[in-house]
Amino acid sequence: MQFAPLSTVKHRVAVGVPLPFNVYNNNRSLLLARGKCIDSEDQFEALLDRGVLINLDDLADPADIVRRAPASMLPTIWEEQRKQMLEAMRDTSPVTFRSRLESATQPLEVLIQRDKDLAIFQMLRQEGTPRLEYGVHHAMHAAVISLLIATRLNWTLSDCNLAIKTALTMNLSMLELQGVLAGSTLPPTAEQRHEIDTHPMRSREILEASEVTDPMWLRAVEEHHERPDGSGYPRRLRDVCELASLVRSADIYAAKLGARAGREPIPADQAIRKIYMSDPDNVFVAALVKELGLYPPGSYVALASGETGIVIKRGVTITSPIVAAITNRQRQPLPRPVRRDTSRPGLGVVAMLAKTDLPIPLKPQSVAALMAA
Repeated sequence: MQFAPLSTVKHRVAVGVPLPFNVYNNNRSLLLARGKCIDSEDQFEALLDRGVLINLDDLADPADIVRRAPASMLPTIWEEQRKQMLEAMRDTSPVTFRSRLESATQPLEVLIQRDKDLAIFQMLRQEGTPRLEYGVHHAMHAAVISLLIATRLNWTLSDCNLAIKTALTMNLSMLELQGVLAGSTLPPTAEQRHEIDTHPMRSREILEASEVTDPMWLRAVEEHHERPDGSGYPRRLRDVCELASLVRSADIYAAKLGARAGREPIPADQAIRKIYMSDPDNVFVAALVKELGLYPPGSYVALASGETGIVIKRGVTITSPIVAAITNRQRQPLPRPVRRDTSRPGLGVVAMLAKTDLPIPLKPQSVAALMAA
């Protein structure tokens, strides 16, 4: 690694704004991690006087790093991105929240666009634990789905970016409550019900306090539980913006795929059928069906050959994905995963499986290699 004094890039640092890179002591040990804030001008001057260092590799645009990374590194980058998003949404302080969110959103968007199958795989196979982590993971899952729908419908790049940010922030005011509810088998209390009913407006207020001024972003967050037939909440609107309707579809689908106390995740094929049957004329649901298919990457499946495996890529039709076979027809582990094209005779998907039916983990490197093949 090559190091240089912080003073050489001091124009990129602002007091109270998250650092865009790590800062190191003279002995090259980490002093301040990316995303931390310098609290005052005096602290900034003291750091410059000490001659603290930055790693020149950290100066690269995080989105460019994602674009240039080899395919084998993408699962690792996903894990790093998950941690960065959790950190960005942990503190909704008006001073720093928007810059943290923007910094985390750009590489996430590139990750999704670069390999959509891997993005879907990450969504299905990563589940949050209770409290804040659950809520943030759900937000990331909804963001993945929202971008896929928007891309399928040929939305502009700026509108696709807005779809991601809306999905990430629509439940901002109740991230912790989402984890609490997911870990409980009891119905919401009256206080929790009030928090649920008012969260669209409160999420908008957090964004406004963070100096978000985009009218469509703010409107979509406030309307993301409204329905064109007037049955939504909190205001039972009928004139609902397209962006709100898109992220609502993504929100519903992501929620069905998430595990909750006393309820296993709904299998992806059942989840998509339930959503479609409840709203068959919804253009966003139709796009969701076409984009993800019945067996999206990350689904555990049984094949007509008797083998079992995990879906790693979407196929030529919504019912014929590419699968990494993990066991033979006797349910014995194969020496290494074998790629199967389920559009071929004798290899079709015959059933969805639960995770417990196939408790053989795939290493991230193996997933990336099979996806790239």
